Amino acid sequence: MNEINPIIIELLKKRGVTSEEDIGEFLSDKPKRTYDPFLLADMEAGVDLILAKIKAGEKICIYGDYDADGITAISLLYQVLSHLTDNLSYYIPSRFDEGYGLNNEAIDAIKADGAGLIVTVDCGSVSYAEAEHAKAIGMPLMVTDHHSITDRRADCILINPKRQDCPYPFKHLAGVGVAFKLAQALQQKAGLPKSVLTEVLDLVAIGTIGDIVPLLDENRTMVKFGMKVLNEGRRPGLRRLAERISLTLGSITSENVAFAIVPHINAAGRMGSAYAAAELLISHDIGIISRCTETLVQNNRDRKAVQESTYKDLVSELEKTYDNDNIIILSSENAHEGITGIVAGKIRERYERPVIIVTPSGENGEYLKGTGRSIEKINLYELLKTCDNLFEKFGGHAGACGFLMKKEYFGEFRQTLGKRMEQLLSADESLFDSELNADFDIPLAMITEDFADMIDLMQPFGAKNPKPLFRIYGTTALNTSFMGSENRHMRFTLRDDTGFSINCVLFNRAEDYADILLCGKAFETFGTIEAQYWNGSRRIQMIVSHVERL
Repeated sequence: MNEINPIIIELLKKRGVTSEEDIGEFLSDKPKRTYDPFLLADMEAGVDLILAKIKAGEKICIYGDYDADGITAISLLYQVLSHLTDNLSYYIPSRFDEGYGLNNEAIDAIKADGAGLIVTVDCGSVSYAEAEHAKAIGMPLMVTDHHSITDRRADCILINPKRQDCPYPFKHLAGVGVAFKLAQALQQKAGLPKSVLTEVLDLVAIGTIGDIVPLLDENRTMVKFGMKVLNEGRRPGLRRLAERISLTLGSITSENVAFAIVPHINAAGRMGSAYAAAELLISHDIGIISRCTETLVQNNRDRKAVQESTYKDLVSELEKTYDNDNIIILSSENAHEGITGIVAGKIRERYERPVIIVTPSGENGEYLKGTGRSIEKINLYELLKTCDNLFEKFGGHAGACGFLMKKEYFGEFRQTLGKRMEQLLSADESLFDSELNADFDIPLAMITEDFADMIDLMQPFGAKNPKPLFRIYGTTALNTSFMGSENRHMRFTLRDDTGFSINCVLFNRAEDYADILLCGKAFETFGTIEAQYWNGSRRIQMIVSHVERL
């Protein structure tokens, strides 16, 4: 412990990592924290069922969600099971025509295709009605999932660490993490080589980062090893995608995954069919890989354009009526379903309020499909749960939720949420207060290559392990220049009164802070430190998140 920089020790304490053993595990290149997959409730029965179906020569269909977590989980289980059978298929419901989770029509189609077992990944825990339908038509169903179970659970084999009766010690696996535990159990019971697990860890890393689950404990172990596999470029589809979006194998970080790889995988399901993303991850055919890569790149371009247009339209409309509302509920006739969640998140950041966007759904627009994003102090799932009698479908977690309801209930929905928000605010007047708390105040002179290397020991960064935020007092900006088509970004040099300086980048908020940065007076700066690689050279820069006048 003595050789670890005290700043690292303090940063880890803030993340709840305090004991010498836990610190060593957290910083290790080869972490060991993992758990027996058979501690998961129903795992033994699930593995036995899969192996029995394989022995009988029956087709297994993997059914998963259309986001990065679901797609990586499908790809992982497909790849592992392919070592035991080639009688496999997978099914990804359409975001637009079917929505999230199991549905009876899909179950019927899978049975008609000759499947003898459906194994879900990243969905299905509360699909009680669909599980009963599967029973009724003689379609065996097995669920693997990680979502909270607050309603009647599906009556079938159900592997989910969040089951109340599940003794598994780590409750925060992503859907792909649960799929990996199933793969571990299959590998052990079927006597497969351990290499079949190693070769899918890149998928675990991407899905876990993409689902924004805590990068602590077992998740951290899997993601650390998964990032190594990813950077080795073992998977042809990911190798091609990385090349296409200008990522360099060997230096891909968790942030590159979160802000480049995951959005491209998600874009397939947001803008079209998620099958293109699954094919990219599963296939070894160069032609298919090239086609799928270009599809994902174009999907992501389209997603960005539609997202920006929708955001501008909704903010423009909102600014005409916004009166410091406790909750922002927006109705849009034309918003693309695939991007409403992202737009809700951007509006939430702008107004620091929970945001819900609803769009028409159904043949005649008789339903409304809603997507919400929340702020730190408001549990959106619990908030919307007060209206669950109005919903046809409902699910999510504290920070994000989705639902389907009849249009006629919209007025009651608004009213109920408005009253509940008033109650919450009266109980806690600081509900909307946000403080920017830096992890440390540091002088510019401290920011060296060695300092950046020290911070890198805390990789991978993500949920519950964010990049450390530093505050620097008494700085001025030099060599300022705007960037981007609409001058939304800025590049500048930060200098203090001792003459030390560092290159800085400010994304998306140039308009908000231009007056401070251009006035020539001293201010305080909040930001993170990173190493930037360009043309074979390395330099340290600060990614600025906020500046304040002194």
